[in-house]
This record gives sequence, C-alpha cells and structure tokens, in this order.
Amino acid sequence: MRQWLLSLVALAALSCGQTFNAYAATAEDHAQAASRGLVGTPAPRLTLKTVDGQRIVLSELYGRKAVYLKFWATWCVPCIKQMPHFEQTYQKAGPELAVIAINAGFNDTLVDVQEFRKKHGITMPMVIDDGQLGEAFNLRVTPQHVIIGRDGRIQYVGHFADERLEAALVAARTAAPISVSTAVVKKNEAAQYKIGDSVANLSAITVDGATFKVLEPATKRPTVLVFLSPWCESYLSTSRPGLSASCRSVREHVEQQAKGSSARWLGVASGIWASKDDVRDYRKQYNVGIPITLDESGELFRSFRVMNVPTLVIIDDQGRVARRIEGSDAQGLAELKAGLSM
Repeated sequence: MRQWLLSLVALAALSCGQTFNAYAATAEDHAQAASRGLVGTPAPRLTLKTVDGQRIVLSELYGRKAVYLKFWATWCVPCIKQMPHFEQTYQKAGPELAVIAINAGFNDTLVDVQEFRKKHGITMPMVIDDGQLGEAFNLRVTPQHVIIGRDGRIQYVGHFADERLEAALVAARTAAPISVSTAVVKKNEAAQYKIGDSVANLSAITVDGATFKVLEPATKRPTVLVFLSPWCESYLSTSRPGLSASCRSVREHVEQQAKGSSARWLGVASGIWASKDDVRDYRKQYNVGIPITLDESGELFRSFRVMNVPTLVIIDDQGRVARRIEGSDAQGLAELKAGLSM
C-alpha cells in the first residue's frame, strides 16, 4: 500500500497498531528532515503578531526564557489530539518557558483558527504564519514542535508529544539563563511574484528528475503552475469535504485541459506531509499526466504567495505572471479553458 495513504489514513485511525506504525515512521521521517541543519543553530529574531493583535518579539525572549513553538492546522487530526497536552504545557509553563501556537497558515483562515480556538478552549498566544516561520523552521509536518533554549539556539524539533518532547521541555525550563548567541542568522529570501512580474528564468526539477523551465524560448508557450497537495482529496474528504472536492475538481479539469491546450503545465506539490514517493504515488493513483515538482522548502509557494490549494498561476508566453485562480472557481476555470485552448 502507498506510503502516503498509509500515513494519512493512520491520522484518522490511530488505534490501529499496524497502521499507526506506518504513520509513526513517516511522521518521524518528516520530523527528522525538518531538524537537519536546525538543531544547534541560532533561532531567527522574528516579530510575531497574534490573532489578538499582540506583538511577540522572539529576540526579547531569548536569554530570559526558553521558547516552545508548535506548528499546527485545524484540519490536522494529530494536532487536535495533541492540543490538550499543548494547552496543559502552556498552563504549567511558568516564567521559564514561553509557549506559542503557530498555525501553519495552509488552507486555514482567521475565522477557522478563531473558531477552533474557541471550540477547544485554547488560551495560549496564537499566530497565523505568513510563510516566514515555516521557512525559518523547515516546516515539514504538522504538528511540528520547535524548542529554543535560553541561549537563543534551536534545541529540539519533533512531531510526537512523547517522552522526548517532555525531556526537551524540562531541559529548556530548568536551564539557567545564559548569554544569547549573537550569530547572524542567514535567511534565504524567496522572490515575491505578483501579476505582471517576469518569471522567465524560473525553473524546477520534477520528481522524475527532469528540468522544467517556465519559459521555453523555442516555442514561447504559456505555462500553468498547478499548486497542490497530494493528500488533499483523500485526507480531507471527511474533515474538509468541500476542499477535498475542490482539489478533485481542479485536478480533473487540469487533466482535461492539459490534453487540449497549447500551454505547458507543471504541478507544484507542497512539501508538508509529502515526499517525492508520495507525489509519484499520487500521479499513479489518479493517472496524472502533467509533470510535478515537490516544493520541499516551500520556496515556490512563498514566491507566488500561495497559502491555499488548489491554486493555478498562469504565466504568459513572455514569461510574465498573467493571472491566478484559487480553488475551483468556475468562471476562472472557464476563462482558463477559453484562453488556452487551440
């Protein structure tokens, strides 16, 4: 059975021992991928804004207390299961630990977050990420725990609310305040493309290892970037049926249009809860014919400011961003068909 399907089915049925083992292994893989290159490095000195409008300056916390950040999403089953533990940790944190909930900002709105917060009685500070936190902390899975020591260095990255997390929290809380690292944190700034901007030099490597150039000089055909998640249709079919249906509708529309238009098509898969094997399995399961690249770092999603899937970005034959269509917008998809069909 496909690795990604095992993982996501497991999220909804954690009581099944065999399935849980598959989910656990995959979740741990994603957490380990997130931790590589992070643990031991200086944490970013970012300023956060909570959903209540409060400012949290992370650099002002370093040196005085440890910081526990947890990335989560309203549609994420293990996130919901871990919320009682998370809230309890906040309530018992004391002056030595700052606890902050970071909504991943992926297919979630402010209303979604506020309703979730009220329903589950969450009282801790809550932030909706605009992409910069996910970039800074290598977001790969939800939930994703990040613990920053009092020296301002990243101490722990994980997924499960288990003994390893507890040990890291104890170590972070009990450590004596020390001087904060003043090392410069280098940040890779993703380009920000808006309508009319040129992306002619943009290229990506597909999961099959081929190089896809957004602008093909020989033919100068338009290109459509299809931002997607390989688990959207399956995993969200129960928790977010409308979104699941939108992902399915756009996939079917894209496959139909890709066969009868002069445009070039590239799927851009989110790196959250997805690997190259997951993307290949997704293509096989749904018989997807267009090439797909895995945006592991999230750079393409950030560059085009995509926070929801499905989203289509149309690049004209001169390599300029011409239009974007979010969700299964009937009018937008109809205009896309008219504009790209021969």
